[in-house]
Amino acid sequence: MIFIGCSILSVFVLNGQSKNPPNIIIIVADDLGFGDLRSYGHPFIKTPNLDRLAEEGMKMTECYASSPMCSPSRAGLLTGRIPYRTGVYDWIAPDSTMYLPKKEVTIASLLKKGGYQTASVGKWHLNGKFNVPEQPQPNDHGFDYWFGCQYSLKHLDPDGFFRNGEPVTTKGYAADIVADEAIDWLEHKRNFSQPFFQYIAFLEPHEPIFSPPGLTEQYVGHGKNAEYYANVANLDQAVGRIIKKLDDLNLSENTLVFFTSDNGPAQYTPNGYFNKSHGSAGPYKGYKRHMFEGGLRVPGIFRWKGTIVPGQTNETPMANTDLLPTICKLTGIKIPKYLKLDGTDIGPIFYNKEIKRKKALHWHFYDPWGGPQSLLREGDFILGAQWNVGDFHKNGRFHPNEVSIIKSAELTDFKLYNIKKDVHQDTDISEMEPQIFKKLKKALIALHNDVIIEAPYIQN
Repeated sequence: MIFIGCSILSVFVLNGQSKNPPNIIIIVADDLGFGDLRSYGHPFIKTPNLDRLAEEGMKMTECYASSPMCSPSRAGLLTGRIPYRTGVYDWIAPDSTMYLPKKEVTIASLLKKGGYQTASVGKWHLNGKFNVPEQPQPNDHGFDYWFGCQYSLKHLDPDGFFRNGEPVTTKGYAADIVADEAIDWLEHKRNFSQPFFQYIAFLEPHEPIFSPPGLTEQYVGHGKNAEYYANVANLDQAVGRIIKKLDDLNLSENTLVFFTSDNGPAQYTPNGYFNKSHGSAGPYKGYKRHMFEGGLRVPGIFRWKGTIVPGQTNETPMANTDLLPTICKLTGIKIPKYLKLDGTDIGPIFYNKEIKRKKALHWHFYDPWGGPQSLLREGDFILGAQWNVGDFHKNGRFHPNEVSIIKSAELTDFKLYNIKKDVHQDTDISEMEPQIFKKLKKALIALHNDVIIEAPYIQN
């Protein structure tokens, strides 16, 4: 763990109970790569607002999504649970029978019961049937107020937004539409006497990409990358406006902000759907839908003025499943005892302390490039394994019958990497580290079995 900074500026939690509950804002980008921000090493994209957010807070260099795909990652973020426990197995196609079950406990539902007002703004993508009573909607998962769309729409004049169930005509760029709604709620629609939780999910830089010409022109020398670079820059400007509004409303010293991405960058496919995606995974192998670092490791920035000392860089491994237990601890809200979480309270890092993770970070995905896989990270080591499920072919859309394949999977072909010494995961060291390999293999099998047993069947 590396810290650049001093000790904590102010004490917030006393004996586990909140003296003045903080507001919580989680901002999620869509398909933003680990290396897509200037503060994370991109040589060309200008992201001054997100860079400033990192300067004013804590930049996490080992932050992970809970899946290399959008819908499962969002399920993991909101529930603190490996998405396969919730039945969200892959991206959710329109009209799919897959959705985040209403019985799942979310950050929003817990905070709402604890006296918070809650708002969801932007992309939802946790059901196949949006804005209909057949499947749970944002309000069924604890959000008092919601404005958003089902999945990634075109970024210019998108058609498909709803506000609290009513259709909304939207004009302009998606980043501005989402930022405008978030700002309007902060400034005019919330109850100023209550603490709040705002979940803001941008569509950028997921395809189909459209970017303001004025920004695209700034990157014209980068050829086919120009519109993608401008798209990330437009996202940066939108986030900057939200953060400025927090500052203008004097909310920053009592608001924990976390910025991240749902998974790694999409891979460019000539003449395909991802024909404008030119994201960077930095030094890491793989992209979205890969069970390598490039598909899972994402930007992660915390800011909490007056509490988190600015200018820190932290190497503590964390995942978006850690957000629920962390937020509950900070706000003094109790987590139901029956709830099986995979995340850990990482709040101690805000106070220059180490965290105690009882369960290794772990991931399970049946449809990555390279075939079904599970993996875990403990310390500097990552252990990956294939699923022994025989021949497996998909048509690009998840079918409920495929749950049987998931639940019958057994692990095989284990490979061990030291991610500190081998960031590109090129060398399997299982024979060089037999004791570590044996220990982690046993742990991964146990975690995989635990998740697969709980993985529910979904309706046809």
